[in-house]
Amino acid sequence: MTRGEAKKRIEKLKEVINYHRYLYHVLNREELSPAALDSLKHELYKLELKYPEFITPDSPTQRVAGKPLEGFAKVEHKIPMLSIEDIFAEEELKDWQEYLQRLEPGREFEFFSELKIDGFAITLIYESGIFACGATRGSGSVGEDVTQNLKTIESIPLKLHIHEKLPNEEITQNLKKLIDKGEIGPVRNRSSNGVEIRGEVYMEKEAFEKFNEEQKKKGLPTFANPRNLAAGSIRQLDPKLAAARPLKFLAYDVITDLGQKKHSEEHQILKTLGFKTDPGKICRNLNEIIEFWRGVAKKRDSLSFLIDGVVINVNDNALFKKLGVVGKSPRGVRAFKFSPKQATTIVEDIVFQVGRTGAITPVAHLKPVEVGGVTITRATLHNEDEIKRLGVKIGDTVIVERAGDVIPAVAKVIAELRTGKEKEFHFPKKCPVCGQNLQRPGGEVVWRCPNPNCGAKKREFLYHFASKKAFDIEGLGPKIIDQLFDENLISQAPDIFQLKEGDLIPLERFAEKKAKNILEAIVKSKKILLSKFIYSLGIRHVGEETAQDLAHYLGSIDKLRKAPKEELEKIPDVGPEVSESIYNWFQQKRNQKLIEDLIAVDRIEILPPEKIGRKLQGLTFVLTGSLEMMTREEAKNKILLLGGEVSESVSEKTDYVIVGKEPGSKFQIAKQLGVKTINEKEFLEMLK
Repeated sequence: MTRGEAKKRIEKLKEVINYHRYLYHVLNREELSPAALDSLKHELYKLELKYPEFITPDSPTQRVAGKPLEGFAKVEHKIPMLSIEDIFAEEELKDWQEYLQRLEPGREFEFFSELKIDGFAITLIYESGIFACGATRGSGSVGEDVTQNLKTIESIPLKLHIHEKLPNEEITQNLKKLIDKGEIGPVRNRSSNGVEIRGEVYMEKEAFEKFNEEQKKKGLPTFANPRNLAAGSIRQLDPKLAAARPLKFLAYDVITDLGQKKHSEEHQILKTLGFKTDPGKICRNLNEIIEFWRGVAKKRDSLSFLIDGVVINVNDNALFKKLGVVGKSPRGVRAFKFSPKQATTIVEDIVFQVGRTGAITPVAHLKPVEVGGVTITRATLHNEDEIKRLGVKIGDTVIVERAGDVIPAVAKVIAELRTGKEKEFHFPKKCPVCGQNLQRPGGEVVWRCPNPNCGAKKREFLYHFASKKAFDIEGLGPKIIDQLFDENLISQAPDIFQLKEGDLIPLERFAEKKAKNILEAIVKSKKILLSKFIYSLGIRHVGEETAQDLAHYLGSIDKLRKAPKEELEKIPDVGPEVSESIYNWFQQKRNQKLIEDLIAVDRIEILPPEKIGRKLQGLTFVLTGSLEMMTREEAKNKILLLGGEVSESVSEKTDYVIVGKEPGSKFQIAKQLGVKTINEKEFLEMLK
């Protein structure tokens, strides 16, 4: 990027960020997610670091938040409520440490790491131990007086009490003096007459879900996330509305000088005074910070409230103060955020992929960006209609997301950042692989290649056929399949079972042991559950759960082959569209031959559920977290072998959620719905 291009990009970013910050902080409207806005701000911050000559006073990096609302009295912050600069990667954490060491050569740094709760920042002032004033961050120097609303929050004490003695006797005595008499003696900065506490107002996830359910019942609008609801509640002019909402407060900072030398001591003070606070951890080096960050990331979904990272402070308060402030952020603190579910990047190209059913999917090639802990270089654009809806062009700045940790997708184009150099593109009329004219059946949004011999369709089908949820041929992944396909050793699924050691050993990067392992895995895969066999066929609209339903209700591949559409429609969750797709698939001669070859020539043994047992019949299981005694796939197979069903999502119809180590959000959903949860040991007992 040239200097001139950087200047233009900075100006565009400032314009867009300032506009969306105004919408959010002044008008209470949100058109971009906080994660996407953070991503734009982070890009601007890094550009300004590289080109500091372009930093101006009106840059979003030089301010904290929007103007206070006119409906509240103004409160001046004697010590500004500053923002915290974000970092997203371990490399940026190392850069920060090196930056601190350049400022303070030879100094040993100790850090304090704590949870970064996704709430609404406020400050509390206590005079002679009595809660006197509460204010929002506002512009950083002036906030809004929301005292009456904050008084409705049970976790904010109206009067301070010392609940336990602190290790530091001096601090304990200073607290007593301040609470009893409103003074603490010579150690105190007398610019204020009380104790000032800062923290976040938030709402727990379960309470948020219940609140939104009530809103729906009343026909009222719901909130996008707990943070928006917490912020909206505190900024209500009527305190009764705030009182009706289950808000909580987490404290993280003591502004008043009570003689504390370290930030970690402030958390002790907060706990002593009866505030909910995160215990955090003192970290003496980067490895300990990273270990803490990773540990928090693993338990993130199991917490009762939302967090978006950890905050890392230089623990020595005197050193923190000496390091000072740059712009509106202290040098001695960083927010080490988890990779967001959304981020912004640039579309460098658009290509088209051909799936196993012939579906043509446009894929955006992106400037690499980290989303949800993964570096993303590609994202789906779904179909032609979605491209038109988004209005995406090559060169556009876009928001990409990994909602639910699925395949990344382009969610929005930020048209305001266009320079005029972006390129239009057009959906192809012919298959990009075989050149066949594409077809778009009536009522569908997807264009398809109708050629059954299209190389791309064959290749994608082989990937699907050998995958874990299908034949589960260990070692036979896409790269090996590509190699075998390109060498003309396989072109269709039955060819896999005809491979010999002599076919594999001459191939590049193959040795006798590798060839032997793959051939053993192929032989092992020849015994397969009926449900997995059905899934392996790649029938359109037949996913893992539908394959289980078909196996459960029909019991054999022969019955499935001969089943009329009317019979298929009687199966729960198999509607007219799915039944027609299944029926039509089995009517095609090439598909009939595929099954005959697999059974007669390749001697595939299909194991129906009845052949194994029905101990878990009628029970539906969901798995979350990692298991110790078996893999998740092995656990699924055991359930299916005993007549049970496996679902990917928790609902009221779920009978058991099997909880392994580091469970995800499914565990929380199960608790909310009252679904029974069992550990791996209890699951194994069920199998006996």
